[in-house]
Amino acid sequence: MDKKSNSAFMKPMNVSSELAVIVGKGPMPRSEVVKGLWVYIKKNNLQDPNNKRNINADENLKKVFGGKSTVNMFEMTKLVSKHLS
Repeated sequence: MDKKSNSAFMKPMNVSSELAVIVGKGPMPRSEVVKGLWVYIKKNNLQDPNNKRNINADENLKKVFGGKSTVNMFEMTKLVSKHLS
């Protein structure tokens, strides 16, 4: 298996100031950003208990989620990408 296939996922990326509030200052690989997001979500109990795929955003996450108060996991990935460069 070619190890380079995963390099885009592991490449350190710049983190927007809004996202840095949640995951810390970059640069960091996308995998670390996602890990940090989940730590934050679990720590603040933001996963919807009735539908685990949904994340209920607090004020910090709303800034990352484009003002949305609830997003699903797939949408979250897309919205977070806008905060990485």
